[in-house]
Amino acid sequence: MIIITEAQSSAIVTLELAFKAVRDAFIAAIAPDATSFPVVIAHASDPQNRFTIKSASGAELAGLKVGAYFPTNDAHGLPRHASTVLLIDQNTGRIGAVIEGSAVNCYRTAAADAVATDALARPDAEVLTLFGTGHQAAYEARSVARIRKLSRLLVVGRDPSRTDAFVERLRSAALPAEAATAEAAVRAADIIVTVTTATKPLFEAEWVRPGTHISSMGSDSKGKQELPDDLFPRARLFCDLPEQSLRIGEFQHADPKAPPTAIGAVLSGNSEGRRNEREVTIFDSSGISLQDLYIAKAILDRKTAAPPADRRRGDIA
Repeated sequence: MIIITEAQSSAIVTLELAFKAVRDAFIAAIAPDATSFPVVIAHASDPQNRFTIKSASGAELAGLKVGAYFPTNDAHGLPRHASTVLLIDQNTGRIGAVIEGSAVNCYRTAAADAVATDALARPDAEVLTLFGTGHQAAYEARSVARIRKLSRLLVVGRDPSRTDAFVERLRSAALPAEAATAEAAVRAADIIVTVTTATKPLFEAEWVRPGTHISSMGSDSKGKQELPDDLFPRARLFCDLPEQSLRIGEFQHADPKAPPTAIGAVLSGNSEGRRNEREVTIFDSSGISLQDLYIAKAILDRKTAAPPADRRRGDIA
């Protein structure tokens, strides 16, 4: 069994590695031999500490990810989030590799946004509106900035002081960030990314301009909601896994009679993406295990092929 530690995986992962791995995973997810199993949503002895298990299998990979969210870690000065991927040896059933990947998970989630945005946003899109100022939001900003040249990055947050600090962090990474109100930011946006834990809509549907692309990254359990219901009928809907999106993703609030299109079908050329410059497109990312397995395999391949001394690159602070 190969074990890759958090320090090792975070030293290997890059925006480019994550983008390719997640793109490949989305295409693999629509293959006839791919299976994404139901998500297990559980909690620890203290119910506020939660973890999920996402598992999948395909032609090349099988395994699972355990993702934890422990807010009680604040008292210990530890990160709230943790992520570990287990790759199953399909010949023996034993664990072939364990990859600790809390930082990798941040790259993986942001890569899903970037892959979908690259496929669905207008080529000339240059104004990004970002809802959320948490740890993951910075990764989303950098990933989108990699695939579109941004002239403005409008940040919407609940806490003004936290928002200002987050804006300064993005500016220090040479991103054109500024704080904005929700309405002004949505009305100006070519691309909107929501990365929150919201349980009600963050903005009004009427504020969204024709031609906007929206990525909803925060809804991954029942009751979560970032987008207004009345936006869905006037938009084209895409997601990572339709049945999961309708059950626990953003589209649990959409009409189930008009299911979303898997982004993998667009990437493979089997379905249409954006059809014109005035369409509103929405991508819902509830997160699928094949993303985790593919990026874990990419980390494993890079680790086993690399010289003994790990080399660090610094595209993410």
